Amino acid sequence: MAIFRRIGRTALVLAAALLLAGCGGGSVPARPAPSSPPAAWALAIHGGAGVTRASLAPEREAEYLAGLQAALRAGVAVLEQGGSSLDAVEQVVRLLEDDPLFNAGRGAVFNADGVNELDAAIMDGSTLACGSVAGVTTVKNPISLARLVMERTSHVLLVGDGAERFAAELGVERVAPEYFFTQQRWDGLQSTLAARKAGPGGETVGAVALDRRGNLAAATSTGGLTAKMAGRVGDSPIIGAGTYADDTTCAISASGKGEEFIRHGVARSIASWMELRGATLAEAVERVVGGVLAQDDGGVIAVDASGRIVMQFNTQGMFRGAADAHGRFEVLIWE
Repeated sequence: MAIFRRIGRTALVLAAALLLAGCGGGSVPARPAPSSPPAAWALAIHGGAGVTRASLAPEREAEYLAGLQAALRAGVAVLEQGGSSLDAVEQVVRLLEDDPLFNAGRGAVFNADGVNELDAAIMDGSTLACGSVAGVTTVKNPISLARLVMERTSHVLLVGDGAERFAAELGVERVAPEYFFTQQRWDGLQSTLAARKAGPGGETVGAVALDRRGNLAAATSTGGLTAKMAGRVGDSPIIGAGTYADDTTCAISASGKGEEFIRHGVARSIASWMELRGATLAEAVERVVGGVLAQDDGGVIAVDASGRIVMQFNTQGMFRGAADAHGRFEVLIWE
């Protein structure tokens, strides 16, 4: 029966992969020899794509790097001690949600009505189990609520009042809406409204991990776009768009212009290139981020079953970090 299920899944994504082949032009290059042996565990994190040098003062840059380092260390501690990839990505994203610098949880941007609407998703690559929430306004850590949707319900996505009621039923920590207020984000809303144009986005947070058991996981959380319409949902909580994990291919967390990531099914498309065309992770990411998305659309972090990490973006910068069992530990913003 497992064989037939795999055949069924392959048939469902075949058309998408063929379309991707047309977009990229030509065939995927031959798989190169790995540059290093497989890693026992690996972790990549991000704090969003789209940052520009002009918008980030040197002292602020140092604060962002420190926040990324703290989150990366926490995830590494889980994986080094034999913890699961699912626990690692949840822990990383919770810390980034608690950091007011990042557009998720406490540092989330405001919608056009001056409300913080939060979205998150998590996925277990070993089973394809996944859970998402969207439009929550009182949940302190939406990523943990998304995990409960995955583990305690038969559903994948809960939104708005339904998600809030579910959080209350399970005793998930909730806060007053004022908890999410930061002056920086409020000032950003006012300037965006005054300019009468769409506000910046992309400062999503996320993590992908491979654990010692060979299991992959992905998690993503966001406040969305500044001055977005009330009720707008981007790619972060959409499985296959901004978040995806499958032990047979890779784990992906995306950041950028959510509507574009949804239109192109970015996360699942990358996995499809690996599954159906035999592409390496680097080749698959290049096909989609480099060949399908437009300049300044955003980027992804990704890890495959051998612990190889790819962090690619087509914006000026992307807050990101990576670590693995070989001793790699780095946090970056620019190329």
